[in-house]
Amino acid sequence: MIEQGEKLQKVLAQAGFGSRRTMEEWISAGRVSVNGEPATLGMRVVEGDLVRVDRRTIRVGEKEHAIRVLLYHKPEGEIVSRDDPDKRASVFDKLPKLRGQKWIAIGRLDFNTSGLLIFTTSGELANRLMHPRFEVEREYAVRVQGTMTDEQMKQVLKQGVELEDGLVKFEKLDDEGGEGFNHWYRVMLKEGRNRVVRRTFDALGLPVSRLMRVRFGIINLPSRLKRGMTAELGEGEVGQVLDWVGMTADEDETPKVAVPPAMHGRKAAGGRERTHTAGRKGGASIPRTSSGKSKTGVKR
Repeated sequence: MIEQGEKLQKVLAQAGFGSRRTMEEWISAGRVSVNGEPATLGMRVVEGDLVRVDRRTIRVGEKEHAIRVLLYHKPEGEIVSRDDPDKRASVFDKLPKLRGQKWIAIGRLDFNTSGLLIFTTSGELANRLMHPRFEVEREYAVRVQGTMTDEQMKQVLKQGVELEDGLVKFEKLDDEGGEGFNHWYRVMLKEGRNRVVRRTFDALGLPVSRLMRVRFGIINLPSRLKRGMTAELGEGEVGQVLDWVGMTADEDETPKVAVPPAMHGRKAAGGRERTHTAGRKGGASIPRTSSGKSKTGVKR
């Protein structure tokens, strides 16, 4: 660690408390102390300093506060929340326990949607992957009741579909076939509005009977990751994700970019990825991601 230490808001963001901007607000509000003294904006901390935020305490420089990224294959029937008045099963019940940190969900999936959920201990990383200005791609396998017409496929790609909260366009739409009344599509879009995929197909008169997220940014849902299971990215894979969003574990300032830079020559949010389909017992195939990725799902 450099002699002058690290900016306090950066250390707190990496520990999973929230984004750097949020941490600055908390510091100004008097919610943070360092070694028993009230923290101030611009303060730097060094290894061994004791930082307290409300009732939580971390020791600066402890190894367990390195940025961690966890993949979870969410099944239907779980909520992405720690607090539910109805006491339904939560995805957070399945995650490994942390000391001095917390898992932050990168985006959400609704109660009846399955597939890839990403968690991190870094508030800064979560902010970059979720903020609309970065336009990170989300890819889904969608089964609907009925079949899209050529006009409808053109509409969602070109003109868009008007919903109550604005226009929606798909960046990519592939027909994956089907049997009987059910039909599979693979869709890709660069936003995460609440239930946006379901609402778009509903507006076209095609109710969604199954929805599964298979990719978020450069991270695919690994084919070996069964429902209800987790897989943590290794240090090298975390580094690839940080590089892709234009962030390093020891940087001081947030780069002022509108879209994450390319990783190893790949396009960032707008790149097209190769895909293929894997068979599904008893019906149409569910699209799967290509083999150009690590065991835990990060594209190489």
